[in-house]
Amino acid sequence: MEELIWKKSSYSSANGGDCVEVATLPTGVAIRDSKTPSRGHLTVPSPAFGAFVATLKSF
Repeated sequence: MEELIWKKSSYSSANGGDCVEVATLPTGVAIRDSKTPSRGHLTVPSPAFGAFVATLKSF
């Protein structure tokens, strides 16, 4: 299995680095807590993650 490339939000430095990180997968997105990356990650299908982000942007 290929190692995931994790990206942290540019907003994370504003709150002390406490943020989530995301990595792109062939069929979706992996999400993990930046404070405890060793605890694993949640995998979300691309359409569901896109809907989630669109909802956040609407606020």
